[in-house]
Amino acid sequence: MAELQDRMKQAVALAAVDQINDGMVLGLGSGSTAALMIRELGARLDDGRLRNITGVTTSFQGEVLAAELGIPLLALNAVDRIDLAIDGADEVDPAFQLIKGGGACHVQEKLVACRAERFVIVVDATKLVSRLNLGFLLPVEVLPGAWRQVSGQLAALGGAAELRMAVRKAGPVVTDQGNLVLDVRFEGGIADPRDLEARINNIPGVLENGLFVDLADQVLVGEIVDGEPRVRDLPRA
Repeated sequence: MAELQDRMKQAVALAAVDQINDGMVLGLGSGSTAALMIRELGARLDDGRLRNITGVTTSFQGEVLAAELGIPLLALNAVDRIDLAIDGADEVDPAFQLIKGGGACHVQEKLVACRAERFVIVVDATKLVSRLNLGFLLPVEVLPGAWRQVSGQLAALGGAAELRMAVRKAGPVVTDQGNLVLDVRFEGGIADPRDLEARINNIPGVLENGLFVDLADQVLVGEIVDGEPRVRDLPRA
């Protein structure tokens, strides 16, 4: 299964890079599929298939990878526009509403997505869901001194929150902004992502949450058909 998923990711990453044109300012996303996209972009810049590309990364992970590949980078505050942003997602529903933040980069990811003229999501078929949050927990980034208070207010909204703990490190996950992450499950999933995004972001102590509402312009899905990888342009419900 892991090999099939890798092939799906590779196929959809290549399809996304095919949308890049010379001279673009690109939002470079985070996560495993986005990393494959960044590697392909680096290869095309290196051999001259693409020219004059500038990247704006959504995470320190992406910044390190892009720098290693020689992709020119600028900070978000240093660009006047982002022509195209390409990123992955942890869940995608039929209306193109998303949950992101599995890598705890959703604050910068949302800043870049909101700035982009076009926001393209690249996922493998396992990320498609009928309703958000039935499988993947909703990340909420909080100020370190407020996580218990925020947890209580999320409970009042019907969400069971747990502090995300680090792996191979003692203590909680710390974001690139120096904050903590609460992972939240709502019984029955999220019926109204637009309303819930606003409610959560109105809680004092919350920096941002992983609901990406009305931002995605296109969703490219990598899947395996008859044993071969294929990319599908997902229709919006």
